[in-house]
Amino acid sequence: MSATTTPAPAESVPNPEPAPPVGPRIIRQLPPQLVNQIAAGEVIERPASVVKELLENSIDAGASRVELTIAGGGVEMIRISDDGCGMTADQLPLAVTSHATSKLPEDDSLFHVGTLGFRGEALASIASVSQMTIRSRAEGTANGNQENELSGSQIDIRGGVIESPGPCGCPVGTTIEVRNLFFNTPVRRKFLKTPQTERGHIVEAFTRLALANPKVHFVLRNGDKEMFDLLPTPRWADRIEAFFGTEISESLILIESDDAQVKIFGFACDPSVNRGNNRMQYLFLNGRHIRDRALQHALGEAYRGLLMVGRHPVCFLRMTMPPEMIDVNVHPAKLEVRFTDSGRVYSRLLQTLRQRFLSTDMTHRVGSAPAPEPVTGNDLRSRGESVMGMPAREVDEQRQSVIEWARTGQESTHASSTSSTNRIDGSTFSPANVALGGTPHFQPFPGGGSPLAHAAPSSSPNDPGLVAPDSATASTTNPNDIAPWDGPPDALDPSSAPASANAPFPGAVYPGAINGNRPTPSVCYLGFQVHNRYLVTQDEKGMVVIDQHALHERVLYERVCKKVLGENASLESQRLLVPEPVSLTPAERAAALEVKDTLARIGLEIEDFGGETVLIQSYPAIMPSKDPSEMLRTILESVMGAGRDPNPIDLLNHLLSTVACKAAVKAGDPLSPEEITSLLEQKDLYQDTHHCPHGRPTALFFSRDELDRMFGRLGPRGRGSV
Repeated sequence: MSATTTPAPAESVPNPEPAPPVGPRIIRQLPPQLVNQIAAGEVIERPASVVKELLENSIDAGASRVELTIAGGGVEMIRISDDGCGMTADQLPLAVTSHATSKLPEDDSLFHVGTLGFRGEALASIASVSQMTIRSRAEGTANGNQENELSGSQIDIRGGVIESPGPCGCPVGTTIEVRNLFFNTPVRRKFLKTPQTERGHIVEAFTRLALANPKVHFVLRNGDKEMFDLLPTPRWADRIEAFFGTEISESLILIESDDAQVKIFGFACDPSVNRGNNRMQYLFLNGRHIRDRALQHALGEAYRGLLMVGRHPVCFLRMTMPPEMIDVNVHPAKLEVRFTDSGRVYSRLLQTLRQRFLSTDMTHRVGSAPAPEPVTGNDLRSRGESVMGMPAREVDEQRQSVIEWARTGQESTHASSTSSTNRIDGSTFSPANVALGGTPHFQPFPGGGSPLAHAAPSSSPNDPGLVAPDSATASTTNPNDIAPWDGPPDALDPSSAPASANAPFPGAVYPGAINGNRPTPSVCYLGFQVHNRYLVTQDEKGMVVIDQHALHERVLYERVCKKVLGENASLESQRLLVPEPVSLTPAERAAALEVKDTLARIGLEIEDFGGETVLIQSYPAIMPSKDPSEMLRTILESVMGAGRDPNPIDLLNHLLSTVACKAAVKAGDPLSPEEITSLLEQKDLYQDTHHCPHGRPTALFFSRDELDRMFGRLGPRGRGSV
């Protein structure tokens, strides 16, 4: 029996790779069509890039009306029509030739560009990756006969192949139609997003050009649907409102600056209107939309302390400067520029914004309120001479009338002649009418107590931010001014009331600790406290609700910054009798020792104890009740969160804001009337008290008109009803 052998299958031999060419590589001149396709890869990223380039051409042509129509997200069709200067028949083939332009009449024009475009490659690049048709007619030009003078010219380009121009009927101006974008570059077309996404990018490009040119009539249509019809306007705020609505337009703050070379004009939004990214920061330089990290950083610095972490301001700013001071030929899409003196532009923008913010009342407003108006230095210290629409003298007379009636049961003879007619809402009012049963008794506090019943003085000698009035002045109380329901005078004696265990101000007597811990708000002549966390006060225009912690934090922050940053001093420190050891992680210990000198400036002195332990020698005297070790760990979290090699000034500023936050009164801390008075009086002594250092608003303003609207008191003509 013979054995049979099965032959092994033949192994497949892979195709050998082509051998590299022997000798030097051949350099060849690329054909114009391939050059244009390569340029299109840089300039024409998506349909929005086509829209941007064509709109810029229309603006450079001096058009007063531009219409944009898109279909299929701009991939199927983009049509732009304008009434600009137009082109002649012999200029059309040159217009779609690479590096041919009318915007650089001389070679030196590149160094002082005054137009949006200048390279002369946009039309050629677009035509190489699409099917383009151009119809144009120049005003008052002809080729020798009257017939051509009344008609235009048309040229077709298919994938970069230019056909001969021919006559066509069209008005003065230019119409460019781009169809089947990227039809001959399938890889690029494959990576385009959905039509809805591409349409969004087109709208953004349209918005930028329309904002930069408010005196041009812009129209945008998506298929047969008209999306925007923006009439020309001399007021830039009207064009902004047309795009972004009343939320933005009502919060605009006018920004103006002119130092002969760098001119800044535009609007910055109130900090209450902000976004989670910087896409709503529109910066225009000589009519061109730009992106510049330095200018965006200047915006962030101007809003420092006005916005919370992670929020970005909204602004619309136009800058004008000589073309010789900038270089626009540094980015394929001309979105980035370079300044010959970037430091000057940065400081000018930052200084302009900060000066404007310091002269503007930026208190957060509730409801629909007009844009904040700038206030003068005198307005910051002295509010108006009327309260809630009444002269202050009449308000005082009514107040005295109420006190007189509460004390004696009879109306004041001095105010009786006017108190019945001088009510705020215009109706008649008499304090005695309340006692006659005309209106039920309103008792908002348990047991029928009065908010004025238990206002106890407090010296608060150890509080870092609230300084009580002179004790001699506080103790001279006229017993006749005490209302009948206030109880005997000894009820206000601090010795007869238990001190609150959690009181942030030692020695203070708080309303909740009197009369069986009955919760009654503390009241002073400026306002009163509710829920031990908010202060309610008023001015001549409405009502203000203040966050006591946020306001006290801002006041303390301004004080410590003035001492440390302004006077180059250190905060007062409290030396420990026995240094306190604190065990840290290796990273925390390294960070603490690295910023040891900076910590000493805020009053926190540490020494290395060996291993992973440091000794706290002293801590800020502004925080006598805080645990030093816990305070050190809190500060180290801020230090480590600042990243590597933080700016020393920024780090110190951040630590000062942390100290102010920890030292300020907290929500839930009751305040005495003197402390309320001191805090509210200090509100007008510092700048930026409308926001805490971390960007939270310190106050909410309810205008009188807004309150009337909420209560339905505004009639059909906007006047208050009875």
